Amino acid sequence: MKDINVADLKSIEVFHNVPDDQLQWMIDRSVHYELQEGENMGVPEEPMTGTHVIISGRIELYRLQNNTKHTIAEFTSGAVTGILPFSRGKVYIAYAQCRELTQVMTFPKEHLKELIVSHYELTQALVIVMTSRVREFTSLEQQNEKMMALGKLSAGLAHELNNPASAIVRGSASLRKHLQLQPDAFKKLISVKMPPEEIDVVIASMFAALASTERPVLTMMQRSEKENEIMDWLDDHQVTDSMDMAENFVEFGFDEAKLNELTHHIPASDLSPILTWININLTTERMVTDIQEASKRIADLIGAVKNFTHMDRGGEKEFTDIHTGIRNTLTMLTYKLKKGNVKVTEKFDLTLPPVKAMVGELNQVWTNLIDNAIDALENQPEPELTLITERDKEFVKVTICDNGPGIPEEIKTRIFDPFFTTKSIGKGTGLGLDVVQRIVKQHHGSVTLHSRPGRTEFQVCFPINGQV
Repeated sequence: MKDINVADLKSIEVFHNVPDDQLQWMIDRSVHYELQEGENMGVPEEPMTGTHVIISGRIELYRLQNNTKHTIAEFTSGAVTGILPFSRGKVYIAYAQCRELTQVMTFPKEHLKELIVSHYELTQALVIVMTSRVREFTSLEQQNEKMMALGKLSAGLAHELNNPASAIVRGSASLRKHLQLQPDAFKKLISVKMPPEEIDVVIASMFAALASTERPVLTMMQRSEKENEIMDWLDDHQVTDSMDMAENFVEFGFDEAKLNELTHHIPASDLSPILTWININLTTERMVTDIQEASKRIADLIGAVKNFTHMDRGGEKEFTDIHTGIRNTLTMLTYKLKKGNVKVTEKFDLTLPPVKAMVGELNQVWTNLIDNAIDALENQPEPELTLITERDKEFVKVTICDNGPGIPEEIKTRIFDPFFTTKSIGKGTGLGLDVVQRIVKQHHGSVTLHSRPGRTEFQVCFPINGQV
């Protein structure tokens, strides 16, 4: 069995940016072992022992339903699974069986509390794995929604997916409350250098930002300008990690005026470590928010499946800001956008009134159209996704545009047909645009395609008040 060192973990994408000393700490406290082909790492309802890092080999995750094997996922070299920070899952929900000789490094769950308290970057890396897991649940539910269109989706599957989604929502909400009720650590950090009344001012400023439910609504250009201003301010005050801080401070509404106010209560020598501590809390808050939004999406999709299959009463329309769903979709697809180096341009009419719609189902429309646009931009030079919202009399019109190669003329008339897909085998079922068209028609609207090389537009138009 190979001895594991820091370089081995650094070769795994999840741990690229984790400091060496934290990785060594994890290695020293982990259990290292091999599993033979056919041996189970875990079985349903068996307690998980910790966070598993697959060093080499292959593990298949599957369930048995009516004596039939259903493969869920496969973990190979570099995969991270098991218990993760802030996860409520404590037992295996499926069989985890080795398909070849597999080396595993297991970080015991007994050390998770120490990990969260003392090793921020390592915790952040594992929470990102947690967020990716939520995205995978969302992707799975999208596929289930397509299966439902074929009449193959059962009530039991919807219930099964709803349980982990609800658990993630409750867990992340509890974590947020915990963070907002823990000012003592900050007081201990600087109490020897600052009087208590000054400490209280700094704490109040940070927790006011954490408690605020309103975030600045900025264009990409405005956000970039504000981040540059904050970076300049931080550099002028000799604060380290100014780039990471600037992004968070802008997100939570910390402007130069608020930062200048803090300097009246913080000694210059303590400014950098205190702002670093504030930034850590803001970053954690952002990760929690991502988990909540993603898990709520799963629950919304489950509700849409129930409504469409008449498992519950018919779906109710409600007034909502259409930009919220679009931006949440972009958040869900952030990894894919960054991976494809896609530039996102928002041309939103923020004066649009709330629209009456079934929010969960509209989110499926944005997810399908934006995801397709990203796929169309693969390997394109200077890929760009443009999102436009505007009012057309009593209708709202949403345009999703990409500068990809375009859709050939001979298949434009078939693009909305069920089962028709231009993607390779295994990458598409041909139901995405059919689902989009069905949902838009439920909203008494229309979806149209305009495409030529270098510009493809899908325009979704539906009444603001939900009626024709």
